[in-house]
Amino acid sequence: MTTPTTPRIAIVTGAARGIGAGVARRLAADGFAVAVLDLDETACKAVVEGIETAGGRGLAVGVDVADERAVEAAVERIAAQLGEPTVLVNNAGIIRDNLLFKMSVDEWDAVMDVHLRGAFLMTRAVQGYMTKAGWGRIVNLSSTSALGNRGQANYSAAKAGVQGFTKTLALELGKFGVTANAIAPGFIETEMTKATAERMGYSFEDFRAAIVKNIPVGRGGLPADIANAVSFFAGESAGFVSGQVLYVAGGPQA
Repeated sequence: MTTPTTPRIAIVTGAARGIGAGVARRLAADGFAVAVLDLDETACKAVVEGIETAGGRGLAVGVDVADERAVEAAVERIAAQLGEPTVLVNNAGIIRDNLLFKMSVDEWDAVMDVHLRGAFLMTRAVQGYMTKAGWGRIVNLSSTSALGNRGQANYSAAKAGVQGFTKTLALELGKFGVTANAIAPGFIETEMTKATAERMGYSFEDFRAAIVKNIPVGRGGLPADIANAVSFFAGESAGFVSGQVLYVAGGPQA
């Protein structure tokens, strides 16, 4: 990307580990100052320290993205301490997998709150800075589960909702120089997928092998694979790409 004279400010939610941490590090390497957000501010500090050691600027912020007032306060703090944000990556997410007949209302609501309410609240809080600047990039993390996945009625519905949300943002904000795109990862090797394997009673090696045999490129994805896609969408060169869903899954998706 072409780095502006004054570094632009990016926010990445769910960035203490996994995909979010990888995205935060990549955006910092691209020249952005990065606010690293997660529930636990202390957990974000290692990512920020890595960014600063590499010569970048970062800020650790603890926030529950489903809490309206907390989100507004966090974004105001970022604008005051780091700079007014014009890039937002809505990555925060949780899973509460269960078959439909076993799924509780709490399991449904928890997933909807983080993925959909969280993306809505964060985007609403940040879009004003983008429209004022006449430039902005919103990248929302969806999933191949948006196409349907057994035991994930809540997660699949939320991730499909993220895609509709993204397309609507593209329509509403495009005239202000703001693009909105979604990335739908397939199997990515993170702490979350390792926890899923453990919960299902598999070793991660066996779990990964069973999935990888059905991935055309013959390997699992890494956080860096998603970070590369975010880097493109967040850059100057992606200004004519908006309202799109990019499946980063090692092969075509139905």
